[in-house]
Amino acid sequence: MTDYKHSLGMLALLASPPPDKRTVFGRALDQLVHDLEGRGVSVLASESLKDTASILRTDTAVQCLLIHWEMDESKDHEDCIKLLVKLRERNTRVPVFLISDRTTASSIPLLVMQHADDFIWLPEDTSRFLSGRILAAIERYRQAALPPMFGALVKFARTYEYSWHTPGHAGGTAFLKSTAGRAFYEFFGENLLRSDLSISVGELGSLLDHSGPIGQGERYAAKVFGAHRTYYVTNGSSMSNRVILMASVTRNQIALCDRNCHKSAEHAMTLSGALPTYLVPTRNRYGIIGPILPQTLSAAGVKAAIASNPLVKEGIDPTPVHAIVTNSTYDGLTYNVTRVEELLGESVDRLHFDEAWYGYARFNPLYAGRHAMHGNPEDHDESKPTVFATQSTHKLLAALSQASMIHVRNGRNPIEHARFNESYMMHASTSPNYAIMASCDVSSAMMEAPSGQILTTESIEEAISFRQVLSRMHNEMQSKDDWFFTCWQPPTVKVGATTVPFHEVDPVQLKTDQNCWVLHPNEVWHGFGDIEDGYCMLDPIKVSVLSPGMGDDGNLLASGIPACVITAYLSRQGIVVEKTTDFTILFLFSIGITKGKWGTLLNALLDFKRDYDDNADLELCLPDLYSANQQRYGGMGLKDLADEIFAAMKKHKTTYNMSQAFGTLPKAEFSPVEAYEKLVRNEIELVTLDQAAGRLAATGIVPYPPGIPLLMPGENAGPADGPLLAYLKALEAFDTSFPGFTHDTHGIEVEDGVYRMLVLK
Repeated sequence: MTDYKHSLGMLALLASPPPDKRTVFGRALDQLVHDLEGRGVSVLASESLKDTASILRTDTAVQCLLIHWEMDESKDHEDCIKLLVKLRERNTRVPVFLISDRTTASSIPLLVMQHADDFIWLPEDTSRFLSGRILAAIERYRQAALPPMFGALVKFARTYEYSWHTPGHAGGTAFLKSTAGRAFYEFFGENLLRSDLSISVGELGSLLDHSGPIGQGERYAAKVFGAHRTYYVTNGSSMSNRVILMASVTRNQIALCDRNCHKSAEHAMTLSGALPTYLVPTRNRYGIIGPILPQTLSAAGVKAAIASNPLVKEGIDPTPVHAIVTNSTYDGLTYNVTRVEELLGESVDRLHFDEAWYGYARFNPLYAGRHAMHGNPEDHDESKPTVFATQSTHKLLAALSQASMIHVRNGRNPIEHARFNESYMMHASTSPNYAIMASCDVSSAMMEAPSGQILTTESIEEAISFRQVLSRMHNEMQSKDDWFFTCWQPPTVKVGATTVPFHEVDPVQLKTDQNCWVLHPNEVWHGFGDIEDGYCMLDPIKVSVLSPGMGDDGNLLASGIPACVITAYLSRQGIVVEKTTDFTILFLFSIGITKGKWGTLLNALLDFKRDYDDNADLELCLPDLYSANQQRYGGMGLKDLADEIFAAMKKHKTTYNMSQAFGTLPKAEFSPVEAYEKLVRNEIELVTLDQAAGRLAATGIVPYPPGIPLLMPGENAGPADGPLLAYLKALEAFDTSFPGFTHDTHGIEVEDGVYRMLVLK
């Protein structure tokens, strides 16, 4: 039999005791395995049902299960029945063959018959015939497993046609004509290069026309993701956002825009000529961005925001035509979308949810009602707003970088396909990457029921396990008057009539009950005040680890550990985090997470605590930082560094200044497109922060994190001692003091430690 290994070939799993060749049955089973391997089917043997269950749970290369009925010695074959039921919960299509003999056929339960696809009565039929039936079942399964576009791409790549069209590498052969090219070819492999095709290949259809297998793939994705229409996008959700806004809004029309927006929304406003009216979200003591409150989204709130917008001048229609809201936020806060539709639907006909980090939500009941494509698409009619969602398929699902999808549900004032596609074609390439499109297709297939819920549940379970372990460790340390990290999450959960510490709650409740994660009004942990109950929920897979230093009242404690020091330490240990603020570190528990991965993270956090408490030499625990900045950090320990940075945060009031800066909406004197036109005409100059007082930003100023515009093009930077410039000056002073810990602020150019920005003349 075949040794265990991952393979892209055909693999059957045989659950059976070793065949006893002294018996007729044993010889027949051995011959069946021999014939299967002769037909190119590898056979992996498992001698116990427990081992079989483990293989089925972890190895998706298995394309057929052959199970010996007599190997189950449990009462009424309960173990075998349990295995088959669990298998069908995960995979409804993989062929299952029950191996038995005629003497036991009458005793096989109906439930088993329903979960099996075929039966092998050894030794009545010839092994050659039976192996042919198994091979046919595997081939049907393989064909059905591939989604439309990817299936067509695989089929085309196997035809081995000569290429007389672009791309010029002609299936990779051009790369073989040089040493560097051959290295490239061998690194990426023949299949990737043979599937790098041109729009000239008619068999695959056209991304621009949404025809052929590509169009079939998009329609398949729409069904899986609950949309009326879906579009594959090969240049990321940045393109997706631009396509939607340019199809929906034009010059001098009002678009409601979440101030917590991606820069692609800013670019779309510039390209379309729209007049943005910003909806300002909340923010807590950690700098975590919260939701836009219901009163801001209400008809009265929208009307007030438009009335106070200096860009809405006489002659401008004050009716907004489009609204874009970020869901979920970077830190994992999700809206009750039904409530948002109800609120914004009073003012605008088209709602656009930027769900770049949230493409998995439809596939788990924990997120019910909290994503754009919620519920049954057939229930979404003209009485409701038209809804768009952009999702970065590559971010938290399984797809190649730049893979994105646009999902549409038609409601009031829809944009029919022909009009929408004009905007799409304006941004799409006529030479799209077929591998990216195929990965969108495969991602849809992976999330189709039942596997979507299984994958997302596993991700949620791992995140909950990590959260509970960290919470328990924090509580244990705290009981000994010691410190440790914790998670930004409810410290307690209501279980029936009692309140239970988070780490003691049944994980089953945590993974199934939204109320465990909902932000209830005036809870200290979230810090968003008297928020409407049920309006916002924390996504469990987006885990913000808190470092000591911030008090519940928003004031810094006497001592603390800046998160940037921890992030540098983790990076040295090969752990790359998603985002770091003053006292938070964000980790994403995607569908690719494993227990080993987060176990390593826990160990690294414990290592940091040890080295911090021991004030370990930076030369030992942060050698790269030390070697690059020996004069600055010579003779310092890890705690010394943390203490100095914490003291600088106190001195420069970085957290406070950030809160003040982002809580102030700057005055807009030019629209984004007007500011950009001045940029193109070179009516700009580069100035220091002191010189920027009272000047208008020529480009967006976007500190990372959190990645929200501090200033948009055409907005006034305010006075020299105002909140906007005070925050940037605090970052500038901090960066000068701590090389290796500088901030990344888009729109700011740093020369010899001095911040400079482009302003309009």
